[in-house]
Order: sequence, then structure tokens, then C-alpha cells
Amino acid sequence: MTLIFAHRGAAGMYPENTMISFEAAESFKADGIELDVQLTKDGKVVVIHDETVNRTTNGKGAVRNYVYEDLCKLDASYKFGDKVGFCKIPFLEEVLKWIEKTELLLNIELKNNKIPYRGLEEEVITLVRKFNLEDRVIFSSFNHYSMKRCHMMAPDIQTAILYREGLHSPWAYAKKMGATAVHPNYRYLQDAIAELTMESDVEVRPYTINEETLMRKYFDMNISAIITDYPEMARTLLPIKK
Repeated sequence: MTLIFAHRGAAGMYPENTMISFEAAESFKADGIELDVQLTKDGKVVVIHDETVNRTTNGKGAVRNYVYEDLCKLDASYKFGDKVGFCKIPFLEEVLKWIEKTELLLNIELKNNKIPYRGLEEEVITLVRKFNLEDRVIFSSFNHYSMKRCHMMAPDIQTAILYREGLHSPWAYAKKMGATAVHPNYRYLQDAIAELTMESDVEVRPYTINEETLMRKYFDMNISAIITDYPEMARTLLPIKK
């Protein structure tokens, strides 16, 4: 059965990449969570999508120019007004500590395609091993060199190839890179290619599936998983079988 991954948590309803968003996704019965990581000036792995804090917080500037002590003072929920209150940018470590207590899968997207954060792969792998989550974590990135490095350093942790344009024979490319899955932008995923990829034992998890018609389509296809901002709607359409 198709799995439901909550994109940056329940980002359609809560501040993205925050603990309240992740906790909401769990309450909506998502199978997994997708989040993004970057490195601070003092080498901390933090959960935030953009290379700057401008869009999602009340601060300005590049993540890599902040030490975490200052970064955690920023409000990652300020655009939501009084709906949820103050939310800080979390450490990856605190998310992993929480994940350990759940049954959730975790897709960690390494945001090193624009800024090649030195040592990001090593830091993330070390944290995953600290909590013994190797069998519940999937690494992904648009930086395919990074995914190859992750596979070489930690072959026991799954990797997935992210792409936002056409990719020839994605199943063959994924296997060449040591990846077990592809995470395509759904706009560039042909149904026949998705079927061929899954038949080749490579999982297909398109993003970002937010419309009911698309959800139904992929559920009917029995796609490996969808990545969505609206896990509650997805779970309503695809109830857990008892």
C-alpha cells in the first residue's frame, strides 16, 4: 500500500519544518516525515528548507552565517500569527530523539545542492547512528554526488535521488548511484516510467502531491509513496487497513 510522507511535516496547516508540524503529521497518521537540513556557522545540523531564514522566520540572512544560539531565537511560526505561538528552528538531533519514540519513517533531505556544506553527510550519518535509526531513515538530495557519498559512507542507510526535470531510465540511474528510490517532481513523472521504475525494484515517491485528484491517482496506481503538505487529507482518502 502507498505510504504517506508529510512534507516538512503538515506544512499545509502548520509552520514548516517545526516540531509542532511534525507532531501534527504524526497525529494525522502519516507513515513518515520529510524534512530538510542545513549547517550553521558553528557546525550544527538544523532543520530548515531555505539557505536563508528570510522566508520562514522573522529574521534575515543566510543560515550558514548564524551560530545556533542566535538562530534558535528566531520565530519560525511568525507568519501564522497567534495560531501556534513561538516555534524555533529545531536541531536535527532533537527531531531524531523524538522520531525514536515513534514508529515514523524519516526522509532527511540534505540541502547541499546550492551550498556544498562541508561535512554535512558525515554529521547527519553520525546523528542517525546515535539514535540507531538506520533502518527508518532515507537520505535524499538534488545533489546526487552527495547521495553517492552517503551510500559509500553508510550503505545500510537508504538513499533517494531527487529530481525536478525529466530523467532517462530513472531506475537504472538510481541503481548506478546505489539509491533505492527516486523522488521526482510529479510534473515530470510519466505513469509508464513510474510503473517501469517500480517493476525494477526502485521505489517511486513523487512530490509535492497536494490535490485530491492527484492523491487518488497515485493511490490507484499503488505508487510507493507520496510526499504531501496535507497528510490529514491523504490519510482520509487512504485509510489504514485494519
